[in-house]
Amino acid sequence: MDTSSPLRQAARLVAKEFTAPYADAVDKEARFPIEAVNALKREKLLSAYVPVELGGGGAGLTELVDIVEILARECAATAMIFAMHQIQVISIVRHAMHSDWYRNYLRELVAHQYLIASVTSEVGVGGEMRRSNCAVEVTGERFRLIKDATTISYGAQADDLLVTARRNPEAANSDQSLILVRKADYTLEQKAGWDTMGMRGTCSPPFLMTSSGDAAQIIDAPFGDMSAQTVVPVSHLLWGGCWMGCAAAAVNKARAFVRGQARANPGTVPPTALRLAELVSMMQSLRTSVQACLTEYEQLSVADDAAVGTLTSIAYSLKMNNLKIDATQALPQIVTKALSICGILGYKNDSKFSMSRHLRDAHSAAIMVGNDRILATNANLLLVLKDD
Repeated sequence: MDTSSPLRQAARLVAKEFTAPYADAVDKEARFPIEAVNALKREKLLSAYVPVELGGGGAGLTELVDIVEILARECAATAMIFAMHQIQVISIVRHAMHSDWYRNYLRELVAHQYLIASVTSEVGVGGEMRRSNCAVEVTGERFRLIKDATTISYGAQADDLLVTARRNPEAANSDQSLILVRKADYTLEQKAGWDTMGMRGTCSPPFLMTSSGDAAQIIDAPFGDMSAQTVVPVSHLLWGGCWMGCAAAAVNKARAFVRGQARANPGTVPPTALRLAELVSMMQSLRTSVQACLTEYEQLSVADDAAVGTLTSIAYSLKMNNLKIDATQALPQIVTKALSICGILGYKNDSKFSMSRHLRDAHSAAIMVGNDRILATNANLLLVLKDD
């Protein structure tokens, strides 16, 4: 990981001073990591991806993945919030920069460090991002939209929302638009609580959202294209940074534990050292998988027809889906092995080697967009994929 850039250095400051000290309290109380998010805003990290011409940091996706990992080593929930916000920013930058309204919005985001949440889940379709029951209704130059969302991560704390909906009331449920709704123009009615095993700080209960706004806030690119080219691959890669950070935190604790054993018995190799060697190999495999897909995506995410064709191909969809499945299966295995190395000290909540939060957060990865749903999608894709 490159640590030299100003944005990465700022992320390290936020992680050390404003994330790590509060991570246990955020988890225990299932509360929003306000200290870390306020620090991210002060360091202008919420606008890291916004182009320099609009006042932003001009970061690339690789730099964002590094920042997510830096944060996740201290608090996976904080890292996930940052990652989900950046997915929304990247979607706007890549698909709405031709709009004067959105260019002005990005300038405002730089100035005010707005936190954007995503609203894609919905009662009746669950977490199926590519289907919507609700529809945006346009009258003149204004729109109205009501969405019954099964979850909105940090919805109560967000400044603005990016919402999927059918393009109009007559559209098929897969014919979707993406709409930005402003804080002053929507209301949220919370329908249940948020008391989960892990990722407790993401604060993701269900809400009924009612909104309105300027029709210019409806991004004109079809959401299906945005999803294939940007939302899905970028999500898996930024989440991959979060999973690497969570895994690295567990590996580092295991490494410190084994080193402590070695210092206590000079001249001997602790029996846990062999398990540590296996653990580091597992961590390397996870990192290699994420980095390989990240490098490829960075090379493909250029505005030419060949790149767009690859990004929307069945083979590429399968590759990115498989990255998500493999990485989310590897993560809890890595943390569990780290737990076995640390033994009872890893099992205890009041130990500096505790694996509790890492393990609980790790299990969220396979159900945050459920692996079974992704495997079912892959099964359908494989039926029509032609041999090379």
